[in-house]
Amino acid sequence: MKHRWWRLLGAACVAFLLLPSAPALAAPTFKVPFPCGQAWSGQTRSDHSPANAVDFNRTNDDGDPVVASAPGTVDVVTNLGDTSYGRYVRINHGGGYTTYYAHLSGFNVSVGQSVGYGSVIGYVGTTGNSTGPHLHYEQRLNGSAVQARFNGTLALYWGTKTYTSDNACSGGTTGHGTVNTAGTALTVRSGPGTSYSSVGTVADGAGVTIQCQTNGTSVTGTYGTSTIWDRIGSGRFISDAYVYTGYDGFIPGVPRC
Repeated sequence: MKHRWWRLLGAACVAFLLLPSAPALAAPTFKVPFPCGQAWSGQTRSDHSPANAVDFNRTNDDGDPVVASAPGTVDVVTNLGDTSYGRYVRINHGGGYTTYYAHLSGFNVSVGQSVGYGSVIGYVGTTGNSTGPHLHYEQRLNGSAVQARFNGTLALYWGTKTYTSDNACSGGTTGHGTVNTAGTALTVRSGPGTSYSSVGTVADGAGVTIQCQTNGTSVTGTYGTSTIWDRIGSGRFISDAYVYTGYDGFIPGVPRC
C-alpha cells in the first residue's frame, strides 16, 4: 500500500509538470499615434534611450495632436519638468502592454480615463530633455521597451521611415445620439459653453454624429446636469445634457476635443 501511494504521487507530479503553460496574451494591434491620414517621419537609433523607442517628426509639428495607438486606460499623466520625458502619458493596454508618449506640450486626458483608437491624449512638444518638438513613443511589455509594431508590422530598425496613420480611419471613434428637448429646438454654439455665440439649432428628435466631446459650461437638461459638450461639426457644439447617447458621461472610445 505504501509503495502504491508513492507511485500515485509520482504520477500526479509528472502530470502536473507536463501541463501546458497558459499562452501569453497577444499584443494589441498598435496604430501610428497620430490622426488618420497623417504622414510622420519615425526614427529609430541604437543609441536612443531606450533603444527601441521611436521619435516622430513632421514639419511644424509643435502642438499637433497625439492620439492613443490602441485602446486602454490612462495610468500616468505627469510632468518631470526639464528632465527626461518632460510631460508624458502612459496607457495600460492590459496583458502587460503599455505605451509611452513623451515630451508633450500639454495633456488632454486624466488618470483612470478609458481611451480608444484616435482619442487625443496630448500635443507634440519639446518638454523634458528634448532639443526640438517631436513625439518620443514607446511600446513596452512587462516594463521593458520592445521593438514597436504598427498594424502588426515591425517598425524600421535602425533608420528613418515615413509612416502614414490609419488610426481610427474607419470612423469607429465617432459617437451617435438623439436630441431630446421635449419639443423645442436645441441651440448650437460655436464653442463648448452657453457664452459662445449661437450658430444654429438642431430639431428635437434629430440624430447627431458626435465627433468628439469636451468639458464646458454646466447645463441642466433632459438628462440631468452635465458639463459635457458634444461637437457635431466644425465650430458646432451642443450640450450633452439634451442628447441621449446611452452613456452617463463621456462615450467610450470617442476622443476628447
